[in-house]
Amino acid sequence: MHAKTRSLTGPVLVAFLLCSALALAQDYPNRQVNFVVPFAPGGGTDVLGRLVGQKLSERLGKPFVIENRPGAGTLTAALQVIRSPPDGHTIMMATSSTLAINVTLYKQLPYDPGKDLVAAALICSVPFVLVVDPSLPVNSVNDLIKLARERPLSYGSGGAGSFHHLMAELFKATSGVPMTHVPYRGTLPALNDVVAGHIQLMFSDMAPAYPLIQGRKLRALGLTTMQRAASAPEIPPLAEVGLPGFDWAAWQTVAVPGGTPRDVVAKLNAAVNAAIAEPEVAKKLADRVVFLHEAKVLFFGTYPEMERCEEPVVKEFLELDELKLEA
Repeated sequence: MHAKTRSLTGPVLVAFLLCSALALAQDYPNRQVNFVVPFAPGGGTDVLGRLVGQKLSERLGKPFVIENRPGAGTLTAALQVIRSPPDGHTIMMATSSTLAINVTLYKQLPYDPGKDLVAAALICSVPFVLVVDPSLPVNSVNDLIKLARERPLSYGSGGAGSFHHLMAELFKATSGVPMTHVPYRGTLPALNDVVAGHIQLMFSDMAPAYPLIQGRKLRALGLTTMQRAASAPEIPPLAEVGLPGFDWAAWQTVAVPGGTPRDVVAKLNAAVNAAIAEPEVAKKLADRVVFLHEAKVLFFGTYPEMERCEEPVVKEFLELDELKLEA
């Protein structure tokens, strides 16, 4: 009799765990969801997070509250989410830096994207734009390269290790010009200093930069992608105006802690898919110049930027000692 009881323990336990996971997914969310954004308010990731968070609140019936946690190339926000209970009630806007680039960029990354985070929904890719202070005698990429060889120039970023930072460093490596990096705690503070003339240029996501470009407070020299943006067709790809082969976009995802039940991940994924399929949301995202994707669930090793980081030229660049960051 005792042996028979032991033999039933495994199946009974599995059934219990499956029922528990299903009940958790059906009940999700059962309270407020903390939606962590790894950049300061007003930047492209923040704008996207607030738009998606509002729609998730409407669809899932509980508030998705934005918490901005800028710092360390998204590392500060990622660690907060990773250390939270894996139940879907703390999520984040995770970028290509969070899930792929940081793996190579940091000397000792204090988390493992393969175990500690799951991208519940790949939302979109985001082209960045090279912008300069319009008071500079610069109207093209070649003008900028020439000026950088004649006088010191400084570029801003949304923080050390951010996509803004890496695009500028790739520009330096590709063009062979020296420039000084000035990191900020977010995109908007850096853009404001370009407008004010305190720094001369930066690579920015389009959402915060484009209104300033339209208002002639910034001059756009080109996009980081070979694909033109339908809502900003006047801005050429950098690959067409002096940087052949330059083709990079940041990726935006909604991520959860590793170990979050797959049924919860699936429910969140379905809600994000439904949200970005709404005509109102799709138009707002197109106006903010992003390229939409089906909001797929991604696991470590299937992330698009991961493959880019393994390209020999890019990997060699990311492993340069002067780019290595301390966590």
